[in-house]
Amino acid sequence: MFGSIDLKTNQNIEMIEVFDDIKAFVEKSGVHYGVLTVYVPHATAGITINKNYDLAMQRDLLYALDKMVPQLGDYHHVEGNAAAHIKTSIVGNSIQLIINDGRVELGMFQSVFLCEFDGPRKRRILLKLMKDA
Repeated sequence: MFGSIDLKTNQNIEMIEVFDDIKAFVEKSGVHYGVLTVYVPHATAGITINKNYDLAMQRDLLYALDKMVPQLGDYHHVEGNAAAHIKTSIVGNSIQLIINDGRVELGMFQSVFLCEFDGPRKRRILLKLMKDA
């Protein structure tokens, strides 16, 4: 089963929780056991699993990435968004989630976040659910 989530980011750099949309997709699919691939087809946005209970964690993650890869640096990329490309490579653009008994298996306080590094923009998240035989 294939699906997508379309959204608009609001800031240049932000994390947007998308787990509710992912859960709705899985519930609608009727699949009880399988693997869901979540893929972001953008060079300046990524996807990650992290803590959703404490919003400071999102801020801390973005802060740490900015310390490692500052917005302004001695970059040669002509579009001026090299830092966004590098951060996306660090975070990654796909994750896999286990579907067990119709539910997405995540740990306590975990959720799924789109990581915007070059916004605001329109973004799409692709979902591919593979049902166990």
